[in-house]
Amino acid sequence: MQRDPALSEAPLPLFSPVEHEDDEAAPVTLVEGGKIPSYIRDHRKRLRQRFMEGGAEAMPDYELLELLLFRAIPRQDVKPLARRLIEVFGDLAAVVTAPQARLRRVTGVGESVIVELKLAEAMAQRLARAKVMNRRVISSWDALLDYCHTTMAHRETEHFRVLFLDRKNCLIADEEQGRGTVDHVPVYPREVLRRALELNASALILVHNHPTGDPSPSEADIAMTEQIRRAAEALSITLHDHLIIGKEREASFRTLGLL
Repeated sequence: MQRDPALSEAPLPLFSPVEHEDDEAAPVTLVEGGKIPSYIRDHRKRLRQRFMEGGAEAMPDYELLELLLFRAIPRQDVKPLARRLIEVFGDLAAVVTAPQARLRRVTGVGESVIVELKLAEAMAQRLARAKVMNRRVISSWDALLDYCHTTMAHRETEHFRVLFLDRKNCLIADEEQGRGTVDHVPVYPREVLRRALELNASALILVHNHPTGDPSPSEADIAMTEQIRRAAEALSITLHDHLIIGKEREASFRTLGLL
């Protein structure tokens, strides 16, 4: 039977390239010529076929992670590592967005694995961002929420972002203004408004995350938001909303009646 070249494993050298030396998975015995054993090659082919035929919905998180790890660790069985990562972090999204320092503590994870994971994270964020940039926020609100969740829901520390809008309420810039601890992020209203003036923005949406998962606003959140609202109002800049992103849901100051 003729093999599908798109699903075949390319011949691999007997020794891994230098960039893979610090990555480990289940050890295998190479067959003659340095090729990976047929059971691993066939398993990878089946996974690829299932993905192409049924899409991501047909596969659990650990199998999607396997597909991602194939490039990072080309000669070994990556299923144990994929399962280990899901067990440690909880789900695929948490694995991809995990801090590099925590990933390195997982047995089997080296530099090439981290590169693949961080590349997947960056691409997901770019795709989500492309759906909202230069578009009217009102007509793309759901896409905006998806973008905020993609970039912030799984962060282990608080991050503060500002979305800058023009006169037509189109998103013209999205910038991270600060990073903090698990329960606090420093915010400087003067810097927020200075940047708004530089961009000639007419309106703002504030966004930050709660790593605890609960997006309920704290008293400090409310006070900081009011401080920025007053400063913006003095400059004829509208504060449309402040979104707090939790693990599964978000809180809107506008919806809660806090703006």
